[in-house]
Amino acid sequence: MASNKLQAAKAGEEDDLAIDMSPMIDMVFLLLIFFLVNATMIIVKQDANVTPPVAKNSIKATDGNGRIVVNIYKDGRFFDEMGSDRGRQLVTDEDIFDYIKKAKEEEDNLGYTPKLHLRGDKEAVFKYCRKIIRISAKAGVDQVLFATYNFER
Repeated sequence: MASNKLQAAKAGEEDDLAIDMSPMIDMVFLLLIFFLVNATMIIVKQDANVTPPVAKNSIKATDGNGRIVVNIYKDGRFFDEMGSDRGRQLVTDEDIFDYIKKAKEEEDNLGYTPKLHLRGDKEAVFKYCRKIIRISAKAGVDQVLFATYNFER
């Protein structure tokens, strides 16, 4: 008999117990905001006037940090990452060298390894790419990425 009364008294206490979920929800939102703020997205500005070639064995880049973008038009003109719409044209070898050198210093200050990201038009002659690669090597950038499509657009 006494045990039934004791169990009945304990059963009444369990009904009053409840877990407050609001701190846990707050913590979930804080973690979500933390990960969103610390996440880095690969954003490479693309010039609509450049159509990269198709390479069936191309691999999608996973790291977008440290990229120095140079657009190469089919007529041999060079533009910075913004392209002909909002960017500046790199006319002389000194312009190209200065642009790459300045971008390299910015990436070094951020702690990234600078990489030359060539966006050459599929109708451009390779000698234009070779020219940019040589100038970037003089500026201290020795890694080169070629922008390509994996399929025909």
